[in-house]
Amino acid sequence: MKSPTQGPDEPGADPIPAGPRFLALIAQWLAAAGTLWIFALMALIVADVLGRNFFDSPITGVAEIAARSVVAIVFLQIAAAVLAGRMTQADFLVIFLAAYSPGLVRVLETLFALVGAAVFAAIVWASWPDTADAWRTGEFFGVQGLFTIPTLPFRVINVVGASLACVAYLVVALQVARSSRSRYLPPKGTS
Repeated sequence: MKSPTQGPDEPGADPIPAGPRFLALIAQWLAAAGTLWIFALMALIVADVLGRNFFDSPITGVAEIAARSVVAIVFLQIAAAVLAGRMTQADFLVIFLAAYSPGLVRVLETLFALVGAAVFAAIVWASWPDTADAWRTGEFFGVQGLFTIPTLPFRVINVVGASLACVAYLVVALQVARSSRSRYLPPKGTS
C-alpha cells in the first residue's frame, strides 16, 4: 500500500495523479476505439478485395473510407501513445548526455514535451475552422450520386485527438519537470 510520504519515483507509489489518470482513461478508450476501427477497416478492405476479384462487384467508397480512416485512427490513438511514452524520437544524444548531466536530460525531455504540445495546439488551431465549416455546410467526401461520406466526424476526431495529445504532452512535461530521475538513466543500484 502506498504511504502518504512516498515520492512519485518510489516503488509502490502512484505515479499518475487523479486528473491525468482521467485523461489516461479517456486516451485508452479512444485508443481502443481506434484499434477496433483498424479491424473493421481491415474487414471492409478484405470484403472489397473478395467482392472485386470473385464476384466482380467491389464495395463502393472503400478508398474514401480507408483514406479518411487512417488519419482518424492516428488521432484516436495519439494521446495514449504520448502518455505511455511511446512517441518516436531520436534519443541517441539524450542517452549520451544522461551519463554526464541528468538535469540537462530532464530539461531536454521537458522541452520535447512542450514542443509536442505546441505542435498539437497548432494542429487544433489550424483544424478548427475546417471543422466549423464542415458543421455549417454539411461538407462531404466522395462523388455526389455515387458515394458520399460526411467530413464532420473525421474532422471532429482530428480536433479532439489533437487536443487530447496537446494536454497529454503538457502532463508529460509537468511530470518530467517534477521528476527526480530521467527515464534514460539506469535504475538506482544498477550499472
